[in-house]
Amino acid sequence: MNTLTPRPSRIRWLILALLFLISVVTYIDRVNISVTARQMMPAYGMTDQQMGWVFSAFVIGYALFQIPGGWLADRWGVRVVLTVALLWWSICTAFTAMVAATSLASLFGVVGALMLVRFSLGVGEAVALPAFNRAVTNWLPADRRGLGIGIAIGGIGLGSAMTPPIAAWVMVNWGWPTVFFLASLLGIGMAILWWLLSRNHPHEHPWVNAGEQTLLTREPTATTAVPWRAFSRTPTIWWLVISYSCLGYVAYVYLSWFYLYLVNVRGFDVLRGGFYASAPFLAMLVFCPLGGWVTDRLAARYGLTTGRAVTGMTGMVLAGCAIALGGIVDSPFLAITSLSFGAGWLYFAVGAYWASTTDLSKTHAGTLSGLMNTGANIGGAISPTLTPWLANQWGWPVSLGVAAAIAILGGVLWLRIKPGDGLMRVNSDK
Repeated sequence: MNTLTPRPSRIRWLILALLFLISVVTYIDRVNISVTARQMMPAYGMTDQQMGWVFSAFVIGYALFQIPGGWLADRWGVRVVLTVALLWWSICTAFTAMVAATSLASLFGVVGALMLVRFSLGVGEAVALPAFNRAVTNWLPADRRGLGIGIAIGGIGLGSAMTPPIAAWVMVNWGWPTVFFLASLLGIGMAILWWLLSRNHPHEHPWVNAGEQTLLTREPTATTAVPWRAFSRTPTIWWLVISYSCLGYVAYVYLSWFYLYLVNVRGFDVLRGGFYASAPFLAMLVFCPLGGWVTDRLAARYGLTTGRAVTGMTGMVLAGCAIALGGIVDSPFLAITSLSFGAGWLYFAVGAYWASTTDLSKTHAGTLSGLMNTGANIGGAISPTLTPWLANQWGWPVSLGVAAAIAILGGVLWLRIKPGDGLMRVNSDK
């Protein structure tokens, strides 16, 4: 009788590919308004500051529902939670194009209605990244989770990179509302695909064989109460949240204002601006999984704390240096190059952050990552409004210089982050 374990199936990579595609959709829906703002603002008589409020409204909704989103992923499973979330935010994306013709505009004005719709979109998208971390924890072995979350979140780079040129082209040819309608249809299609092809755990998937089950070796984690007391007593968690808030502030400079910066400040036309606005996000696409791979290798060789800290600090500090340089150089193309590397190094650090939440607690990885990402979006809620205000008061070099300093601060804080120590007084979660 043949007792050999069969060659493992590769459904874990299918799940990872689906997460990558969902993160692509997530950032298409997030970035498209920064491009369409070029036509929306004059159409509605909006100022830069008012558009900053609309950008921030999304981030506030996104920040407030990070922890509930992570808890839902831990409690109900990633299959149903991500499906519902995708449908929700896809509907909100479509409403972004129609809001001026709805009763919301009559009640709150166009700006207020846009803020409400983008807030609701943020609520839906809040589920995504904590659910990704839950899925990676369920579907990948411990020594591949940094790479796994790097690949999954790496879709951010592709979604953000493809959106400016495509959205600009669609906007020029068919008008800005079409951008949102197409993005909505894409999200609904992705929700159907995720529901059909995904499962919460390997043992639930009909295509997973015994070989892949053996490779993963981890039984499904039983649902337990969230150890909030242990979380509050673990300094690493709070340093992680603060440091990631620095990353969030800088990330939303790119997500909200980079395209408009190229068109309004650096003098590119609408279509060329859309093309060059892809550069930082292409850098994210490359650097994010690279950073995940590096942090896994360093963690395996030097321990979790050193492996995560070296990757996180390196990425954040180099990001700050590149952003500072990009803000002061005269050449538009040198500025684009330097700022693009800044975005790449910023996302080089991402894998270290998200892997650290799993290092701290496998059982509550979704909730912990939601808590951490709340920090990112506190920073992200400030950035879209503060960035143009600083630029109007003292110029874009100062505005970008502030972002650079915040990135470097986030890197320095890695000196206090020790995921290898686990949670305080909760041995079962280590």
